[in-house]
Amino acid sequence: MKEQDDGFTGAWTRRALMKVGLAGGALAAARPLLFPTAPAAAAPAPASPAPFELEEITIADLMKAMQSGKETARSITEKYLARIDELNTKGPELRAVIEVNPEALAIADALDAERRAKGPRGPLHGIPILIKDNIATADRMTTTAGSLALEGSIPARDSFVAARLREAGAILLGKANLSEWANIRSTRSSSGWSSRGGQCRNPYALDRNASGSSSGSAAATAANLCAAAVGSETDGSIVSPSSICGIVGIKPTVGLLSRSGVIPISHTQDTTGPMARTVADAAILLGAMTGVDERDEATLPSRGKALTDYTKFLDPGGLKGARIGVYHSSSLDKNPLIPPVLAAAVAAMKAAGATIVDPVKMPSEGKAGNAEFEVLLYELKADLNRYLADLGPKAPVHTLKEVIEFNERHRDRVMPYFGQEIFLQAEAKGPLTDPAYKKALAACRRHFRTEGIDAMLAKHKLDALVTPTGGPAWLIDLVNGDTDTGSTSSLAAVAGYPSITVPAGFAFGLPLAVSFIGKAWSEPTLIKLAFAFEQATKVRKAPRFLATAAIIP
Repeated sequence: MKEQDDGFTGAWTRRALMKVGLAGGALAAARPLLFPTAPAAAAPAPASPAPFELEEITIADLMKAMQSGKETARSITEKYLARIDELNTKGPELRAVIEVNPEALAIADALDAERRAKGPRGPLHGIPILIKDNIATADRMTTTAGSLALEGSIPARDSFVAARLREAGAILLGKANLSEWANIRSTRSSSGWSSRGGQCRNPYALDRNASGSSSGSAAATAANLCAAAVGSETDGSIVSPSSICGIVGIKPTVGLLSRSGVIPISHTQDTTGPMARTVADAAILLGAMTGVDERDEATLPSRGKALTDYTKFLDPGGLKGARIGVYHSSSLDKNPLIPPVLAAAVAAMKAAGATIVDPVKMPSEGKAGNAEFEVLLYELKADLNRYLADLGPKAPVHTLKEVIEFNERHRDRVMPYFGQEIFLQAEAKGPLTDPAYKKALAACRRHFRTEGIDAMLAKHKLDALVTPTGGPAWLIDLVNGDTDTGSTSSLAAVAGYPSITVPAGFAFGLPLAVSFIGKAWSEPTLIKLAFAFEQATKVRKAPRFLATAAIIP
């Protein structure tokens, strides 16, 4: 969903949209649920984790280590599981992982045997990947969107993207924590908090938020709890936590990756996407998950456009000759920490041979009003009801109405800090045939596509836009909820177009990033630009798990 105010949707933001079992008892007890009582967010003592030999290692280097015999899929998986054990509920208490896969080591052993017999399937063979807890897996792990209302729920089949990862030889290491129900429940939520997982922390400063809703995927990747992770986004939920946790996040064109088996908010904006420490790793993960899925009609237009290998676009000279427009957010321009980072990023692009158009104005900025929020309310009710019905009669809940009722019955555990005002608003909406829904959807597409990204790119003959992704991480505050530090995520999210966020700088030790945004199906161009920028700047630094933000003279 959405993370922060970007100036497009009036008073509504994700923090002001959000500030607005199939399994029996024995099996459920056997699953390693890491946060059964959803602890609060008391700041842990500063932690100095032991040196980690896989820290900042890339997927390519993991593959080389297995090819040489230095490592195996099992040894790598064991090391990441030990890292999770050390940092997730102990030490800095990142709370980035809700549960680990009890079959991970057995899967690793099978993949090692297959490698010896046949060779690797591809660049993800034996690579441990975390996936967000709203992405269905038909195994011994649950899929709950972080909610106790779905505790114990195991879907009958894998989501399309989980199945594609398994086919590629990836090891699904566990489920990442998230903002409960992808942060679409309350107007004053704390991003990264779920009733199953507790409050996820930012590994750069433990008293600060990791953003959301893919908070666990971002924090775990940044802290080297996995090789990479998969998140999902409706508006900001990949790019914002990636930016705030100092990693790369790709929010693809809606329809490039299937949403079947993903707990939904909006069929017009939802997408899954890769989150990694490098552009190269994100590109590898993206290619493994593409494919036309008959269960998700949004993927049908991707036929002939989706690729299975995006690494061919990893060109360190990719900025040379590119035309890039600089889009400024009024809220972010007012933050004195942001303009210097954007200026340095633009200077690096110029030095690498790009032609810069600055500024680029959005003709329809601010004209959509609250149309996005209206669309999401209608689609949340329709799409979530459809997903829950598909779980079958043995599912814990079957409709949004039943989820609301469950939350009320278990208010002390599910809503100790914030309520479910947005759920109530969505439940009150009518069907998708309502004129109000159709009008709002048309406004979104007109203002963000035709009069938005399409108009800006065409007017200036641009390959892409670049913009600050958002502000720095805010303090965790379960009393008041999230603090708005600004974001530009809605530009690509409402249009359904792709964006890639890349680390671009730091403020008081907290990561800041820029996003590259393009037209539909322009992932190859964006990956080329993002990779060239990453190689020219090499900003990313591993987190140090400080108790609070560093005070830098």
